[in-house]
Amino acid sequence: MSSAYTESLNKLIEEFGQLPGIGPKTAERLAFYILKSDAADAMKLADAIADVKTKIKRCQQCWNLSEEDLCQICSDPGRDGSMICVVEQPKDVISLEKTGACKWLYHVLGGHIAPLDGVEASDLTINQLVDRVRTGQVQEIIMATNPNLEGDGTSLYISSLLRPLGVRITRLARGLPTGSAIEYASGKILTDAILGRQTLD
Repeated sequence: MSSAYTESLNKLIEEFGQLPGIGPKTAERLAFYILKSDAADAMKLADAIADVKTKIKRCQQCWNLSEEDLCQICSDPGRDGSMICVVEQPKDVISLEKTGACKWLYHVLGGHIAPLDGVEASDLTINQLVDRVRTGQVQEIIMATNPNLEGDGTSLYISSLLRPLGVRITRLARGLPTGSAIEYASGKILTDAILGRQTLD
């Protein structure tokens, strides 16, 4: 840190520098932007950060982000409760919802199975998904894990648990390039993948 700056300014630059994709120069520019901003505007940013950390929790049904016990999607009576789309992260829900083609409910796993990274099936919300299917209300599971080795492996593992329960299991069509991530796919690609989903063998 620069000795020409105050302790508080150096601390702010250091904190901005911890953010992904933010280098030293950008961190410095952001810190000076905050310094030059009106106090009210700066505090709005601080309040927004505090709210994200204190108000947001996991939906008790689908494990998506929510400020209530049930998220807005699970609370929507217009959703088709017989269909559950399984995704890895909340960001995937946002990407799929932007297409306007989804009328189902979701289940957020919280990641994918990756033993080399220390992530086992028990670290994800797979058991909670199985419990949802066991209620008998679910007719179709749409696997929307990322089309890469880890995502496919997670999808196959979940399918092996759900198949004996008699639920139909489909996956998004391979309009999604293998090795990519759902959050980076365009709306058109996601819409085609949703409409062209296939039954998992």
